Amino acid sequence: MAVKNSKAPDWLYVFVSGPETRATFLGFYNQETEQNIIPVFRSKEEAQDCYLELPRQKGEKYELQAVHVDDLRKAAAKNGFVIALVDGHGKVIGALPEQEGGTL
Repeated sequence: MAVKNSKAPDWLYVFVSGPETRATFLGFYNQETEQNIIPVFRSKEEAQDCYLELPRQKGEKYELQAVHVDDLRKAAAKNGFVIALVDGHGKVIGALPEQEGGTL
């Protein structure tokens, strides 16, 4: 299910693990759908609300960053991930359209 909203910004919030060393987007493997997923958020507040619900590695440092949609798409495609739009409660509310330059 792709989420489309012509008023949505081209920047989304995503957690980055190891921001000072290797800087990779926080991603997960969903066993039900057999997909690698990068959770993204429309607002900083939603991301912060959901942070404690996300599974994380003990001892790993995470940082919330605003990232352009096109950069997310390129990284996801290169590494075999799907970008999932998530709300502040950790519920997946949609996926980004796959085409370059599109909006939510």
